[in-house]
Amino acid sequence: LFTVQTRCSSKDEYLTRPDLGAQFDDEAITEINKRCEAKPQVQIYVSDGLSSTAVEANVRDLLPALQQGLKLHGLGVGTPFFVKYGRVRSMEPISEALGSTVTCVLLGERPGLATPESLSAYLAYQARVGMPESERNCVSNIHQEGTNPVEAGAHIADLINAMVKQQASG
Repeated sequence: LFTVQTRCSSKDEYLTRPDLGAQFDDEAITEINKRCEAKPQVQIYVSDGLSSTAVEANVRDLLPALQQGLKLHGLGVGTPFFVKYGRVRSMEPISEALGSTVTCVLLGERPGLATPESLSAYLAYQARVGMPESERNCVSNIHQEGTNPVEAGAHIADLINAMVKQQASG
């Protein structure tokens, strides 16, 4: 996966300035537009969030299962990539830049929960900057002792398919 970074320059800034974890500079947006398919039905990206351990433990199994599930539903998937220091709301400028129908971020969650390996997927239909949280969906507790990553991939694909059919999320 190619990598772009939010406006955060360090983990400390990520923790103290959550607003910067949802923003990108022009160079990052240009890189996303250059390397990704425009107007994908589904745009997936991965972000370390609060736990890079969660990403390392789950994405290898989850991402292929999710992509396969979307393919079985007949949904087109854009180019996956990685966002360093990304927050949930980083999906909004990504969705706007690419014109994706559904945007899905696989995000490392709080290490202080039951395990530092807990990953979540946040999804939104036609995400846009400033959208209300109520228009977003979340599948959480993805890890080997919670929701198995492969099963989570299939479930997320089903949820995205429903979003596309209903033209809504939340």
